[in-house]
Amino acid sequence: MELYLIRHGIAAERGTYNNDRERPLTKIGHEKTSKVAKELHKRGLNFDLILTSPLVRAKETAAILQDVGLGSLVEESDSLAPEGDIHQWLSWLQQRWRKTNAQRRLALVGHQPDLANWAEMLVWGVSNQKLVLKKAGVIGLKLPNTGKPFGRSELFLLTSPKWLV
Repeated sequence: MELYLIRHGIAAERGTYNNDRERPLTKIGHEKTSKVAKELHKRGLNFDLILTSPLVRAKETAAILQDVGLGSLVEESDSLAPEGDIHQWLSWLQQRWRKTNAQRRLALVGHQPDLANWAEMLVWGVSNQKLVLKKAGVIGLKLPNTGKPFGRSELFLLTSPKWLV
């Protein structure tokens, strides 16, 4: 299974909204995220499912991915909210997705440092908080078809928006 970890685009500054969960993408955030999404689509990428954090900026990012044709199915997951639990997500993956969809592509739209930490755990088995995922950046991983993915996943893509557009 191919897993794409996508950080939300540029959002309104912290403190500009009473609730951090409500911060939307800025105009520049929409534009840059759209350019990244269009470039991914041009390269033939298509997701069977886009799973997103419930925060506004992540949901808007997921909607952009959907709008450019990267995938038609979008769902929310609390495990992708800031400080989300990778074990909760892996449980969902095992129960609902991975058993029958080994050759599929799944996109997770979320936040830094969580997505980068998850990537480190999946690739190296431990998070040292060394990977940096820029806003609208993408990490591509190939998960093993069987067994636990920690320390057994393959990193094949780590890119910032500047390299894509």
